[in-house]
Amino acid sequence: MKTKTIEMPDVIGCDASNCAYNTGNACRARAITIGDGTFPGCDTFSGWLNDQKVKATRVAGVGACKIAGCRYNEDLECEADSIVVATSSAPPACQTFAS
Repeated sequence: MKTKTIEMPDVIGCDASNCAYNTGNACRARAITIGDGTFPGCDTFSGWLNDQKVKATRVAGVGACKIAGCRYNEDLECEADSIVVATSSAPPACQTFAS
């Protein structure tokens, strides 16, 4: 497999325990997408599929952000040092969002 090295903010915490990418309150996706244009939800959220969870040990990064109103958004990419995703809203959302 070819690999790419890019810099992106880490997802340093996620409490969406019912997400297939969540292991030990950490996101194990390669990268996540935040937002639908208006709400900073985690677009990568995926419910468990047949009780399968990702077992990878990698820490997810923020690959894209579609929230134009966030001060960390530059050219549809997150410029925060890191983000936290939480279920204080439905669906799970970026708690680092700031207008």
